[in-house]
Amino acid sequence: MTRLALLVGLALAGWVTTSPAAANDELDRVRQWRNARVAELTAEDGWLTLVGLLWLDPGENSWGSAAGNHLVLDHPGLPAVAGTFFRDGQTVRFTAAAGTVITHDGQPVSSLQLHSDAEGEPTVLACGSLRFFIIERAGKLGVRVRDVDSPRRRDFKPIEYFPVDTAWVLTARFEPYVPHRSIPIVNILGLEQNMESPGAIVFRKDGREWRLDTILESPRDETLFVMLADGTSGRETYGGGRFLRVPLPERASGGGYATRVDFNEAYNPPCAFNDFATCPLPPFQNRLTLRIESGERTYGSGNGHGAHAP
Repeated sequence: MTRLALLVGLALAGWVTTSPAAANDELDRVRQWRNARVAELTAEDGWLTLVGLLWLDPGENSWGSAAGNHLVLDHPGLPAVAGTFFRDGQTVRFTAAAGTVITHDGQPVSSLQLHSDAEGEPTVLACGSLRFFIIERAGKLGVRVRDVDSPRRRDFKPIEYFPVDTAWVLTARFEPYVPHRSIPIVNILGLEQNMESPGAIVFRKDGREWRLDTILESPRDETLFVMLADGTSGRETYGGGRFLRVPLPERASGGGYATRVDFNEAYNPPCAFNDFATCPLPPFQNRLTLRIESGERTYGSGNGHGAHAP
């Protein structure tokens, strides 16, 4: 019997209690998770470095800081005319303007076909401290721009959290969808795309059951992705909801499947930190009235009610 299956059986029997040792273990684990999250957020390729998102039209799209370009990014590190993106269907080629220094993997380039993030890792080009690449969202292609010297990254302020509480560490029943469902997800820009849902997690809190549809982003993933809103959304937490990762479900001792849900790891979407992200929004069925007073609070709220540490 797996450890998770044993815990599920004990929980259903009402035998699980939270010991001081378990509370300390959870505190240490969540602290490690938070440290890793902040390191990822503040990295050169983290969400704090985004400074632009420009959507491509078919054909030629001149790009630079000058107003006459088709794509204009008012940034001191970008030449007046940096080059041209040529879009042909879902294919994009970038050609650098004469006299500009554009590099790929540290080597100067004059013209290069670019892979978007829909094909895995996108082709990243550099111009000084700027990094730019192609993203695809619901069939639209755009140029996403990062600045590794971005003030958002340089002046990053600590995230506020609810105190760590083992009462928000729950065993959830997993109800699979056979076959998997295709769920329409709308992002913050109003673009819609279908995402694969392998099932829902169902948990008990405040005397009743609550249900959240999960998303499997890739067949290779070892976690399920959850987008949720709750009774704190738009108040103590970000109005666009929060995200959560849960382990892939395991077979429970009493039959069926279950997984561990730790709302202490509920986190803000990128849009809470940067206006140039394209965050998906929680589907209607994942908007709960339950107040989940756990995880990350609104970033930069300054309301004085949060805590930087548990």
